[in-house]
Amino acid sequence: MLALALALALGPAAARAQAIHARDDAGRDITLPAPARRVVSLAPHATELLYAAGAGRAIVGVDRDSNYPSEALKLPRVGNGLQPNAERIVALAPDLVVLWAYGDGLAHAGLPDSLLERLGIRLYYSNPRKLADIPDAIERLDELTGTRAAAGAHAANLRRRLAALATRYAGQRPVRVFYQVGSQPMYTVNDRGIIGDALRTCGAVNVFGGLSAAAPMVGAESVLRENPQAIIVGQAGPGADAALAAWKDLGPALAAVPDNLWAVDPDAMHRPGPRMIEATERLCERVDATRRRAAGR
Repeated sequence: MLALALALALGPAAARAQAIHARDDAGRDITLPAPARRVVSLAPHATELLYAAGAGRAIVGVDRDSNYPSEALKLPRVGNGLQPNAERIVALAPDLVVLWAYGDGLAHAGLPDSLLERLGIRLYYSNPRKLADIPDAIERLDELTGTRAAAGAHAANLRRRLAALATRYAGQRPVRVFYQVGSQPMYTVNDRGIIGDALRTCGAVNVFGGLSAAAPMVGAESVLRENPQAIIVGQAGPGADAALAAWKDLGPALAAVPDNLWAVDPDAMHRPGPRMIEATERLCERVDATRRRAAGR
């Protein structure tokens, strides 16, 4: 009876204090006694997801590479996302830390996860693997931070845009592409990651999509043998200009030269956050232009 009387007296405050449950992208069950009010983000994509969920006011620290939105640039830095400074994190007194679930493991060098959890700091591992996971991630972070109204509208808009892309490019003639990451050495991506999902959405066929490594190293000779119809360079600035120039120098040896070479913004395309869906829309337009040129239209 006493517990019931307290609940009735506290009213909405008691409801807000109910425990919050979520499952992260590492398959771990997360429980918070109440919505997180102080959050540290240790990955640029996680920072963008938190802002998209309406939780920007709760973020008290970010990794050194979080540069979007502009508000994130004003926040304290806690080091490299893969090697964060545990002392700085603890000093910020967060009740939630959002990390990137990179590779097959969860350990972050320099970040003793068990120590943070012993101090009462909950850890949430984020790793959207498909475009459809992005709105889902926004809603799960919303659950943990109690910002449901803002997150729901944003997630619904992203789902509508993804559905429109799927409808528009379903059944279109495939376009064979090479997706380049870096130059010296040069890497690509396979089909199992989120960039592979973006390429599939556009009706593109990744010429190295069947390789086992998530980011395999490749050489120019291998690209020439595959002779893709389009080459996409995931770089910006002088690096992108140099990479595109190198392919142009090969001239008629490549089907992609000269009209089907372009660069994409790596911050937008390589971070599984809301901007990646916008970047995929632009990617699909370029792939479709390649498709029309191949068909003589």
